[in-house]
Amino acid sequence: MDRPYAEVIGDPIAQSKSPLIHRFWLAALGLDADYRGTHVTPEQLGAYIAERRDDPAWRGCNVTIPHKLVVLDHVGDPGGVRASIGAANCVFRGEGGAWIATNTDAAGFYAPIADLDLADVPVAVVGSGGAARAVLFALARMGVGPVTILARNPLKAVALLATFGLKGDAVTLDAPLPPDAGLLVNASSLGMTGQPPLTLDLAPLPEDAVVYDLVYAPVETGLLAAARARGLPAVDGLDMLIGQAAAAFELFFHAAPPRERDDDLRTLLLA
Repeated sequence: MDRPYAEVIGDPIAQSKSPLIHRFWLAALGLDADYRGTHVTPEQLGAYIAERRDDPAWRGCNVTIPHKLVVLDHVGDPGGVRASIGAANCVFRGEGGAWIATNTDAAGFYAPIADLDLADVPVAVVGSGGAARAVLFALARMGVGPVTILARNPLKAVALLATFGLKGDAVTLDAPLPPDAGLLVNASSLGMTGQPPLTLDLAPLPEDAVVYDLVYAPVETGLLAAARARGLPAVDGLDMLIGQAAAAFELFFHAAPPRERDDDLRTLLLA
């Protein structure tokens, strides 16, 4: 049998740090397997899944922008990801050999802020795509206060609030931030390498507001730099990236990653 492998797919894909993470864990555990980054355009997605599903060495793939919604059209969904989060970031072989989708983003997002008391705290979220769906799914279960979504299409964003049973509002990207928001999350691709910058005035935020940017390429985004300049607590995208990758790694390779080496992994990712 050929060497087992998994992948991360997206368009673009060069910025992905997933291969570094999974290869670090594979080497640490001494597993003879590989993890690759593969550029797949929207037009290629169906053919890609059709080709890979018959490859016995393929263990599945992580899914990033812009495929997190459409990939659900090509694989099974026994866990009801479409009806709950509405976006998938992982495809793996389930029991019986069927290829199925899941989402590990929500748990990855929650992990770095699990110690914060966000019950009834107002939140602002930038974006209304697949990553935002995972964030809103997690926020709904955390019992946060009203959520303001800043999005290119506020009507779409209002529908998302209803989908996840959240109270709040949706505004355009250039609208001012709500002055009572205790948590600001960038769940869009703005600020990512090769994408337009995310320009927000953080002045309205409270002095103890937490700023969380899911973008990890670059790790120190303009948004996080602005937060630190204001003295606000900042959370970068590496914590979420590592957390969601850990869940996917177990699904692909049936082994727990060595999380006790997270500090070494972060050093590698920041090099």
